[in-house]
Amino acid sequence: MATLKTLCFRANTFPDCPSNVTNNKNTRSSNWKPPQAAVKPSLHLPMRSFELKNRTSPEDIKCLRLITAIKTPYLPDGRFDLEAYDDLVNMQIGEGVEGVIVGGTTGEGQLMSWEEHIMLIAHTVNCFGGKVKVIGNTGSNSTREAIHATEQGFAVGMHAALHINPYYGKTSLDGMVAHFQSVLPMGPTIIYNVPSRTGQDIPPHVIQTLAESSNLAGVKECVGNDRIKQYTDNDIVVWSGNDDQCHDARWDYGATGVISVTSNLVPGLMRELMYVSNPRLNSKLLPLIDWLFHMPNPIGLNTALAQLGVVRPVFRLPFVPLPVEKRIEFANIVKAIGREHFVGNKDVEVLDDEDFFLVSRY
Repeated sequence: MATLKTLCFRANTFPDCPSNVTNNKNTRSSNWKPPQAAVKPSLHLPMRSFELKNRTSPEDIKCLRLITAIKTPYLPDGRFDLEAYDDLVNMQIGEGVEGVIVGGTTGEGQLMSWEEHIMLIAHTVNCFGGKVKVIGNTGSNSTREAIHATEQGFAVGMHAALHINPYYGKTSLDGMVAHFQSVLPMGPTIIYNVPSRTGQDIPPHVIQTLAESSNLAGVKECVGNDRIKQYTDNDIVVWSGNDDQCHDARWDYGATGVISVTSNLVPGLMRELMYVSNPRLNSKLLPLIDWLFHMPNPIGLNTALAQLGVVRPVFRLPFVPLPVEKRIEFANIVKAIGREHFVGNKDVEVLDDEDFFLVSRY
């Protein structure tokens, strides 16, 4: 009987190796070993540029204290309202915001095509890249998509990337590390940990492994201030992802700053919280923050900006505005804090249901 042979995969060669079968009874020899997965070395080279215009150091990102997760406004047909977007970004810059997250959860990146997503990053860089750091949310639960979007984002000039761990189709911790290591070589990167959305925590030992890359700018952490302290004690830069905890995170737990939703509305006051310890101001803002997150973000923010007249009252489904009683509550919160502290220059309104546009195809 002919001797059976198997193929053993080693790098790029395929030599024959001895048979696992030694006799006609198909008994295994004492030297038999279980088959090993073929390991194919990655031949992917990052598509990146080192021209001066595109050259941003992770150190330039690590020093940012106030980063706004910027809202994306819409026209009545659901396309981007770039005029309203530009006005909103200019308001942020005018109040001292140092960075913007483009197309994040708050900016509804999950409702954009990748073409829209990269276009908005490019537009932001083109118009504001010299005044504020542009951090593109190019993360995905698909490693292939994350690589492609991140290459494109850096190619159009974004200063850093924001990356989330794979959600819904969750992976192992080893797979999580491999996912992030596939995008880190491309440029400065912020890792975003929000288990309430992804269904999976990024544990500290994973971040410690990723910190071996010089491109890790830091972590946006939503688990809480005790976790933030773990990172700051080990010299890892971290931004609070929770507006209601960010003051204490900054002044008591060592966070560099905050990646904020609330700063869309009151950027000047949020900047003050990050530059001067002010528990009284923090307490004053908590009713606004609680109101914003009464429903999943960005429902509250979209409703608030529409009532301030800063954006059109257009929602891409599945988001819908808050009910009228919450709209009335917001108007009262604005009056309590002071209209002058909020973006825009129109009086706050309580919009009726029929004032809103809900767009399902765009």
